[in-house]
Amino acid sequence: MANDLPFVVPTFVIPMLKITRVTDAGTTTLIVSGRIQAEQLSDLRRSIEAERTGDVVLDLSEVSLVDGAVVRFLLHYEMQGIRLAHCPAYVREWMVREKRPP
Repeated sequence: MANDLPFVVPTFVIPMLKITRVTDAGTTTLIVSGRIQAEQLSDLRRSIEAERTGDVVLDLSEVSLVDGAVVRFLLHYEMQGIRLAHCPAYVREWMVREKRPP
């Protein structure tokens, strides 16, 4: 019977990251969804580098969580001309603090 089955609680969470590519009039927008952690940066980097021949926008409107490595990653690419659209306020503030000299 279904009621006799044990209830199992997962002991780990797999971070979810989704990257959706949209191209319009020579601009490629990479819509990033979910949590971005250091472990996913290689996937995001590959997606960005694959589009470097044109105008690239990272749409962060669906990002729920980032860590410090991600903030530094975003700063690096923004300084290289990648536009950040719909950046969550807490991420933008963190980026501002990271740019300040110690």
